[in-house]
Amino acid sequence: MIPLVVFDMAGTTVLDDGLVERAFRRALPDATPAMVDHVRATMGQSKIVVFRELLRDEAAAQRANAAFEDAYAALVADGHCAPVPGAAEVIAGLRADGARIAFSTGFSRATQHVVLSALGWTDLADFTTTPAEAGRGRPYPDMVLAAVLGLGLADVREVAVVGDTPSDVLAGLRSGARVVAGVLTGAGSRAELADAGATHVLDSIRDLPAVLEGL
Repeated sequence: MIPLVVFDMAGTTVLDDGLVERAFRRALPDATPAMVDHVRATMGQSKIVVFRELLRDEAAAQRANAAFEDAYAALVADGHCAPVPGAAEVIAGLRADGARIAFSTGFSRATQHVVLSALGWTDLADFTTTPAEAGRGRPYPDMVLAAVLGLGLADVREVAVVGDTPSDVLAGLRSGARVVAGVLTGAGSRAELADAGATHVLDSIRDLPAVLEGL
């Protein structure tokens, strides 16, 4: 069994259902179609970095990011937050088999906590991290490496990384993880995940235990 599995959240373990885009539109109601396209193309990446790329002004990016976080939290509070079917059961099963679990995200710590609290998942993982805490967000490997260091693993090749976007896949590959699985429950298509270099492309997190069995 792989001793550490690093999971993305929105789109991988948590249903997105358009929440990121809806929160973005609330944060920037005058966003152009090109800006919305950029948000879609950068799913999985650090949200403050996305706003910096779009607005090219630090103060404006910080305001937009704060508005995004408020909007996303309001959507979660209104009940628009649900797990990917089978996610909690798969994670619990992996932990029962001896694997440790980490959650990574493109959100801030505050937004990550809002989501985990809404799902009752605050104790589901052994380690959680965000771009601000790890250093950089995806597609950089920092969050995967932060989990490796934080949990005291000796070898990054003992890690599996699971996500729904090409950025998730690139982060996993750059970290040196043994398994880098893309799932089709979020933003990425089968072709996009395969082209990014995923070692496995799965219909959902439910298919992960069979991949990890015997490793």
